Order: sequence, then C-alpha cells, then structure tokens
Amino acid sequence: MYDILYQTAQNHPDNLAVICENERLDYGQLKDRVDRLASGLRHIGIEKEDKIAIIHENCHRFLEVYFAATKLGAVLVPVNYRLSPADYVYILNNSKAKVLMAQPQFLSWYHERKEDIPLLRNIILTEPSRTEGQTKEYLEYESLLEDVDFEEGQAEAIKDTDCTQIYYTSGTTGRPKGVILTHKNNHVHAQGTIVELGLSQNDRWLHVSPMFHLADAWAVWSITKVAACHVMVPAFEPIKVLRAIENHKVTLSNFIPTMLNILVNIPEVKNYDLSSLRLIMSGGAPIAKEVVRKVIKIFECEYIQTYGLTETSPFLTMSILKDEMKGLPFEERLGYMVTTGRPFFNVKLKVVKDNGKEVDPNGEDVGEIIVKGETITPAYWELPEETKMRIVDGWLHTRDLAVVDSSGYVTIVDRKDDMIITGGENVYSIEVEDVLYSHPGILEAAVIGLSDPIWGERVTAVVVLKKGEDANESEIIEFCKEHLAHFKAPKKVIFSDDLPKTGSAKIYKYKLREMYKGM
Repeated sequence: MYDILYQTAQNHPDNLAVICENERLDYGQLKDRVDRLASGLRHIGIEKEDKIAIIHENCHRFLEVYFAATKLGAVLVPVNYRLSPADYVYILNNSKAKVLMAQPQFLSWYHERKEDIPLLRNIILTEPSRTEGQTKEYLEYESLLEDVDFEEGQAEAIKDTDCTQIYYTSGTTGRPKGVILTHKNNHVHAQGTIVELGLSQNDRWLHVSPMFHLADAWAVWSITKVAACHVMVPAFEPIKVLRAIENHKVTLSNFIPTMLNILVNIPEVKNYDLSSLRLIMSGGAPIAKEVVRKVIKIFECEYIQTYGLTETSPFLTMSILKDEMKGLPFEERLGYMVTTGRPFFNVKLKVVKDNGKEVDPNGEDVGEIIVKGETITPAYWELPEETKMRIVDGWLHTRDLAVVDSSGYVTIVDRKDDMIITGGENVYSIEVEDVLYSHPGILEAAVIGLSDPIWGERVTAVVVLKKGEDANESEIIEFCKEHLAHFKAPKKVIFSDDLPKTGSAKIYKYKLREMYKGM
C-alpha cells in the first residue's frame, strides 16, 4: 500500500495532497514526511509485523502513520478515541501493540494503567503536552521526523496476504473484535471506489467521519491513488464542516447518518456556499428516507447510500442508479437511492434464508446477506472460532437481514439481533424508524423490542424531539398507525434528550435495551 503514495509522489509531486487546518502539503512533501516517520519508527525498533496503535482525531499525521506503517510492513491499529480506559488497555494488549501514537488529551488514563500494558514500549505524542514533565517521558512526533538519520530506502518486501491493519469493531454486544485487513483487501477496494465513484485528481475529499473507522479510512488509499486532495476536520462539528466545504471547495465525502441528520436540521446550513459538492455519501448505519430527501434538496448534488462492514474493507453495496433509472421521476429515483444498493465492484453477494436458499427478488422475501470476494477479511485477530462461525466456505455471514428487488437492489431491513418478534410477527426496526423520521417533530429515533408478558416483545420507540417541538406518546403512535400495519406501530414511546451512540456515532441499540429493560 505504500507504493500508492510512492507512485503518486513520483508522478504528481506538486499536487496539493493535504489541507489540515493551517497546514498545506503537496505529495512530494507528504512522501518526505512519511519516509522520515518510517525511518524514525525503524530507529526505535519497529519491524515488519509489529503493531502500531494510534488514538487520534482526523489529521495529516493520521494519514502519515497509515502510510509509514505500510512502508515498514508493520500493522496499524486505529483505536476509537471515544472508548473507555478499560477498552484501550484491552485493545493494546490484545493487538500486542509496541508503540502508541496519541494526542495528549487521550492519555489522561495512562499513568494509572501503564503497568497493565507490559508490551507497550513507546508512546509518541503528536502534539506538545501541557502536562509538566510529560514530554520527557514520551517521544515527540515532530522530533522523531527531524532527528532521524533519514534514508530514502524502499518499502519492506510485502505479500498481498500480509496484514496491514487491525480494526476493532464497536463491540456493541461485548468485547471489541479485531478485524484483519490485508494489503490486497485494501488495494482491491481502493481500485473499486475509484471506478465506482469516478474519483480523479480534481476531487477534494473531506475527512469528516473518523479516520479510525472505515467509513472514512478507505479514502486514505483511494484519494491518494488518484492524486486528489485530503481535507481534514478534526472531528464532526456542523459549522466547521460547512465552513470547510465552502472554503476548500470540497467535492465529496462520506457521512454517518447521524451527522447528515444534524446538518440538514440546523438553520445555518443555508448560509454556506456548498456548490462545489458533486457527491454526498452516507454509510455506517441505516438512514431514513426523509433525511435523504432533505440532503438532496439542501446540498443539491448526487447522493449515494452505501453499505459495508469493517470485515469488508468496507463497501459491499452502493445505491448508484443504473443508466435507465436516471430519467425516472424523482420519487422513483429516490426509492432506489435509499435502498442499500447493488453489489460493489468485485463483490459476490447473496441474500439467503436459513436453509441456504436465495430469497426471491420480490422486495419482500427476507434473508441474511452473505458475501465473498477479495475485499473480505481473512480472519478475526486471534479468534479462530469466531472466524469459523462467521466465514463459511469462503462466504462471510453479515448478520444483516435484507430483501432484494427485481432490479437487484438490496435493502437492509434489520440486524438479526435487532429484529423484534411481537405476537408471532416479525417487525423490522428500520421500517418503523423510517416512519418516525417522517414525523415533523422528531429529530432522532430508535426502535427496540422490550420484554412483554403478552406479546413476547413490545415495539418501543425512543425519540428525541426537535428543539421547540412538542408531541406526545399517543400522537406519535397514531401517526405510525397511519403509515404502518398496526402491529408494527410502537406500543410505547420513550422521550429522551439524546440517544446513546457507539464510538463510531451509530445509535447504540444494545445500550438502549439495557437502559429500558424492565419498563
């Protein structure tokens, strides 16, 4: 994967590579910094297959670490900075990380827990620390680049099957699992996104979803490969995002649905020139049809729904319209755009019932998505039984339930774990949430099943109202009954100031079920 940067820097050294707050780097400068970082890491003892962890907001240094690790043949472990200290310790130990790179604000836990991480040799601060004495204990990122006896050198000898990253899943039902991605996984996926999205050196990609998450990290390789520009915002802040799009002429990005929902509901969105955008993508979680309608109206650009997993590099489907669909009336086009989409470049995808038979392509027959291809993880890190359970005869079982229409477009209806069985009927939470999001007073909604002595499970909606809006339980239930079969409508509505999110900004249904268990 290092060769991507090497070749781009050779062919387009003067192309603007990175805009990161006040920093501007062309591809020649970016490669120089990556080479110096790789030499610095080698100097402190990092070798092929060693693990380098990073806890960091979006930044050009995060981009540099991705490439420097691949040059060494080391394995990068991007860590979610919203996790607990216990999770940090678990991931660092489980991955056997030798080095941790971090911003100082993410290390407040370290002194109390450092004895619990015996394999960790060095911590590298990417910014000056304000804590007295802390910089003496840690290495400094920029000093590592400046002080090294720099040698150009070549990348280590790498095989396609070598591990290049271990990503830890959000762990919504237990300990995070490490997902192995190889150089081949990343390279084939990068080529696929270039083809599917028509990426070119004229593009400017906004890194707004976190770079520790594959909703964004795939773009590290694809955007670099076409010599386009990486525009960084440290984390999602609506006004900063809108300002970055306007000031830096961003052409495309991938947003997690909760981000898009916030952006289309703030009045300030009308104050910014967003005309440079050619494409908005949504991925990482389901998105309601009404939110997509607002996205298209406000951003006035192409919209694509994406679906994928950490295990799949990530994309499995995209809701790119076929040529014959582009002339359809808007509502029909919207209907296809809000599907999960058709299979991604080089992905084999089937939707199968429990008996292994494929569902009928009628938009109603429900089955589990299973996938196969060169972008699929070879294994979970040190979890052979989990690997054997999830990857059967080369097919990864996603645990996502879906239907397929006559045009081959897939629509996810629920996670297997989130499907509600009430009175013997299956209720798919996404369908109910889609209706809730169309209510004018609701900002966010999640539908869960709670235990019920009569129905088995009770369909329950947890909602956040828009500021200044007022709605009561009976009104919302009646609204749902107008748009759904009555057994699918919530039997209870819980009002909340906000909904818990996972570290990757998905609504945390497992926690919601725990919070309201027994109600």
